[in-house]
Amino acid sequence: MTVPTRPTVAAVVVLAAGQGTRMRSARPKVLHDLCGRSMLGHVLAAAEPLGAEHTLVVVGSGRELVEEHLAAIAPGARPVVQEEQRGSGHAAAVALAAVPDLEGPVLVVNGDAPLLRQETLAALVEGHSAAGSVFSVLTAEVDDPTGLGRIIRDGDGAPRAIVEESDATDAQRAVREVNAGVYVANAATLRRVLAGLATDNAQGEQYLTDALAPLVEGGAPVAAVRAEDPADVLGCNDRRELAARRRTLNDRVLDELMRAGVTVVDPATTWVDVDVTVAADALLEPGVQLRGTTSVAAGAVVGPDTTLVDSTVEEGATVVRSHVLGAVIGPDATVGPFSYLRPGTRLAGRSKVGAFVETKNVSVGEDSKVPHLSYVGDATIGRGANIGAATVFVNYDGVAKHHTTVGDHVRIGSDTMLVAPVTVGDGAYTAAGSVITSDVPPGALAVARATQRDVAGWVQRRRPGTPAARAAEAAGDARAAAAADTRTTASE
Repeated sequence: MTVPTRPTVAAVVVLAAGQGTRMRSARPKVLHDLCGRSMLGHVLAAAEPLGAEHTLVVVGSGRELVEEHLAAIAPGARPVVQEEQRGSGHAAAVALAAVPDLEGPVLVVNGDAPLLRQETLAALVEGHSAAGSVFSVLTAEVDDPTGLGRIIRDGDGAPRAIVEESDATDAQRAVREVNAGVYVANAATLRRVLAGLATDNAQGEQYLTDALAPLVEGGAPVAAVRAEDPADVLGCNDRRELAARRRTLNDRVLDELMRAGVTVVDPATTWVDVDVTVAADALLEPGVQLRGTTSVAAGAVVGPDTTLVDSTVEEGATVVRSHVLGAVIGPDATVGPFSYLRPGTRLAGRSKVGAFVETKNVSVGEDSKVPHLSYVGDATIGRGANIGAATVFVNYDGVAKHHTTVGDHVRIGSDTMLVAPVTVGDGAYTAAGSVITSDVPPGALAVARATQRDVAGWVQRRRPGTPAARAAEAAGDARAAAAADTRTTASE
């Protein structure tokens, strides 16, 4: 269905004050992550298109952490403190007290429902309006309603009560339509009914579920809107449920990608956050994790066994068995296997970062290569350059980082140390095994290594009896025998 583009509710109230003891965590339950957002973040994202003037988040347990998180992800949302956790009804009343002049429909939703979709909330609000209701509840039909409040309807299909399982008759327990814990109510009606909620229960708390009965008894128009997908209404109370919700949400993300033309070879081992974008005709191999704000362009191949975080992979690029953080991989560039690209890495078109290479804060020009076994940090590499195996850009002097510049079409010999700050000019070469501490002029060959010196017989003298010594002696005997054969042949 179409998600509203204009305000449809006056306020959204998110209940996020509970301790979440079954999560067994020092972290508030609503802050646990799945698919790139906290549970609270998912709920806020689902409600945001409703265009509410006020978004009120009721906080209590761990409120400092929740408030800090809110400031980061939804600065327009207003935390409202529930000093004592006295039930969902009391929490909603505390939120309404923070905006005493509020009028119009109010959406009340739990903060631990990460699978809620925009479409589902929009359908509830539209159903509430269409029915002329003063109080509407979101429901779902589930295969196993055990432990959940049942929705009891009359012969005309109108909701009459929400009955908790402990209070239900056998016939009511057989009902599979359950309360989702999401409500829309007119502000004035909600204030009035919340003020009259009783606390005569085992916990001595006020429950929002008890708001329906007095309205029905008073003849007020109420409604119940059933969610199309029962998974939308699932809460999350412990680590097992968190894992299950994460799997469901990830399956939804992958299904949407595949419908849009992305090839996902093995959905069971592929994980994609909700804010990731993947273009049609991209290929995701098994064992891929795309996290944060990562984007993958058409024709790119990612994986197998690759993690990308807040990174960009442009058209036709390939990333194999690598870990990439905050990097940009240009068109037709190749990365891996076993590369580690750290923040600030930018690879231009057709460039290459190969096996066992680590990069950080580096720009690699078009057609340039860092094929293997190297560290490149705080550097600019021009076009068409080749960085030989086991090269290290020595960027840190123990106090500060320094920059290295490698020009166009440079050849860096294997096992070269480039001690920053240093510049290797266009077209220059460095000899293998060099330690470059001064700038290399364009077109020059830099040789910075000691002359080789051989100390004859050192092993036999200093390591007698070792395998090395025996091997050296055997080689010496063989050479002596060969020399004697040569002399004999020459004398004949």
